[in-house]
Amino acid sequence: MSNDLIAKAAIDRRLAEIITPVIEDLGYELVRVRLMSGKETTLQIMADKPDGGIEVDDCAAISTAVSATLDVEDPILDAYTLEVSSPGIDRPLTRLKDFDAFEGYEAKLETDELIDGRRRFKGVLAGIEDDEVLINVTEGTIGLKFEWLSDAKLVLTDELIKEMLRQRKAAGVLNETDFDEIETTEGSEEDN
Repeated sequence: MSNDLIAKAAIDRRLAEIITPVIEDLGYELVRVRLMSGKETTLQIMADKPDGGIEVDDCAAISTAVSATLDVEDPILDAYTLEVSSPGIDRPLTRLKDFDAFEGYEAKLETDELIDGRRRFKGVLAGIEDDEVLINVTEGTIGLKFEWLSDAKLVLTDELIKEMLRQRKAAGVLNETDFDEIETTEGSEEDN
């Protein structure tokens, strides 16, 4: 199964190979890694707990461990800033299991190639079947092979916000400042 949605470029995949074991040893999961080079180089790591609800302290722990490992491996030539964030509410869907977990929620999917004359699909996720992601679009339910996807993310809807709040309350981690935290760490979603 391809890891393309977690890491797109070759350098991102190399970084994912280095970072994944570190993050998993701490008990987290890598959602996405992107090395963004502009005026400054930024390594963005998005991580989560297996059952969601990652906190600021968790991100700090990941940041410390990943920094130490990258100092040894040294895969990035330029000076860079490391950003570790939670996936946020309108999160990217990067693993097949994400599409299963968020069945019933609205999502936007993009494919590399044209599928039936289009690349963009917006609809309600209908789970997975083997290696296909099912989505209910206007025309009915369609199946897209996971490997065809170039981008996928949840759409911010009231239902999704309610569900995320419910999960955070259930996990006993909700306080008012969390919302500000999610908003700010999610700022660079549209750059890529």
